[in-house]
Amino acid sequence: MAQYVADKRDVDFVLFEMLEAQKMAQFEKYKSFNQKSFEMILNEARNFALNEILPTYSLGDREGAKFVNGAVQSPPCFKRPFELFREGEWGAVSEAPELGGQGLPHTFATAVSEYMVGTNFSFASYTMLSHGAGKMIELYGTEKQKELFLKNLYTLKWGGTMLLTEPNAGSDVGNLETIAVPNGDGTYSLTGNKIFITSGDQDLVENIIHPVLARIEGEPKGTKGISIFIVPKFWVNDDGSMGERNDIICTGIEEKMGLHGSATCSMSMGSKGKCRGYLLGEKNKGMKIMFTMMNEARLGVGLQAFSHASAAYLYALNYAKERLQGRALENISDHAAPPVAIINHPDVRRMLLEMKAYVEGMRSFTYYIASCFDQAEIAKSEEEKELAQGMADLLTPVLKTYNSNKGFDMCVKALQVFGGAGYTRDYPVEQIVRDCKITSIYEGTDGIQAMDLLGRKIGMKNGKVFMNFIGAIQQSVNAAKKFPSLSPLSTSMEEILKRLGDVAMHMGKTAMSSDYKVAFAHSVQFLDVIGDIVMAWMLIWRAGVAAQALEKGAKKKDASYYEGQIKNADYFINNILPVTIGKISSIEKSGRAAVEISVEAFGG
Repeated sequence: MAQYVADKRDVDFVLFEMLEAQKMAQFEKYKSFNQKSFEMILNEARNFALNEILPTYSLGDREGAKFVNGAVQSPPCFKRPFELFREGEWGAVSEAPELGGQGLPHTFATAVSEYMVGTNFSFASYTMLSHGAGKMIELYGTEKQKELFLKNLYTLKWGGTMLLTEPNAGSDVGNLETIAVPNGDGTYSLTGNKIFITSGDQDLVENIIHPVLARIEGEPKGTKGISIFIVPKFWVNDDGSMGERNDIICTGIEEKMGLHGSATCSMSMGSKGKCRGYLLGEKNKGMKIMFTMMNEARLGVGLQAFSHASAAYLYALNYAKERLQGRALENISDHAAPPVAIINHPDVRRMLLEMKAYVEGMRSFTYYIASCFDQAEIAKSEEEKELAQGMADLLTPVLKTYNSNKGFDMCVKALQVFGGAGYTRDYPVEQIVRDCKITSIYEGTDGIQAMDLLGRKIGMKNGKVFMNFIGAIQQSVNAAKKFPSLSPLSTSMEEILKRLGDVAMHMGKTAMSSDYKVAFAHSVQFLDVIGDIVMAWMLIWRAGVAAQALEKGAKKKDASYYEGQIKNADYFINNILPVTIGKISSIEKSGRAAVEISVEAFGG
């Protein structure tokens, strides 16, 4: 069976036609690039993913990560591509070349990640957190800390992690029990245990740098008393050489539903009283610093989820074109009629179109947030910068949650296209379903993201950011209105935008009232509504670009692609948004059952 990485045609459409990201080369920071060089880097990333990473997908799942004699062994098939990944400087492509990066704009770095990460997330899990750990040190570390750690992390000579979760402090981080005691020489001794640590130990790098959340002895309880520390697996001497083994060890790895090749570790610090670390940034500012990494990770999870959905869709599409089963509907009574490929059956076509619309909408959504980071960097004024950053901040919890849920749903729908065959290991979709599910759980569950959206993000700058968001959608709707084929869709979009404004105001008022629990009981559904509208926005934006290309006389080979963009918007706006209106009506009813039901009434 054919094997797939991300759809190159659609990636190029989003980058070069929808977002026009090639224009970043006009700015001083990116003057060494042009569209051709961007395309060359993307092609190289895609070829590497296809030839080196993709062959490890099913094999790495079967080999799995193993815990042997107190150490993690990554799947053997990961070793060669990891070395090539490191040599190709793919670990921090948006960072400066002198630090081991490629200096790419965030939008193009996201496309590289889709090719690399989306091909095998278990493999990518050993590469991704190094950048996040390095970025925290770059932003908050001392010059000495940057000198010792930064380039080694960005170049993947060393690995990185994020030690946050504890047995009694998962989402409630303020309840953590890891303690740090100052040693008097600028270092701290740490004692505690962490769980669910991605790549907490591995055999692909020579050292691992652990950012660890802990409370300095005597500091206040809760999140206000949390600091963050740099804790190396092997101590790093002042001259950069590696010293003795630090007292931070992996005590075991989890047996998981999916991502079998990725090591999810339990970590113990100070069991021998010799775990040392450096304070990163100011004391008691650990949560603020860690959120730099967490926000990056949440965007990465959104990309991870839709990348799984993209692969699942492409496998399902290929299978539907090849699998002969049943007669065409018009020949259903003719037993002599030959069987047809299942893509000819209306319900299979519906499933495929729904997958296509969601996958391509999620791709645009993910790249759009990356472009907001780019726009913030090149902004000519503080106001422009705040607008771009505000959009990214507002939509990050939506991207993480919506992509996770809809990405998983589309993986399940792809398995449904395969039927019974999809439930076997003969095809990769069963693994894709298993691997994707975690995305709605880690880096903040749906409820936590929805609380963040309702409690913090909707009211940012007195609602100005949210109004800018609605204005951006209206701008795309206005552009689509120019084309007769899109005019009815534009009208539907304007209607739901008004409903969105009304329900947002309703939720805001309820959250500030004595009925705040009712508001938060509906917060996930509210986030889902915003996600639906973002999808419709992305799809009508895409449809407008496609309609313009068709009007200008697109080449024959591109015409069907552009027509597909218009059908995406048609399907989603006419089939999914009416359900969204129902969700809005449900929220506005402010049903109280979830907050009024007694614990005993749940039964059990």
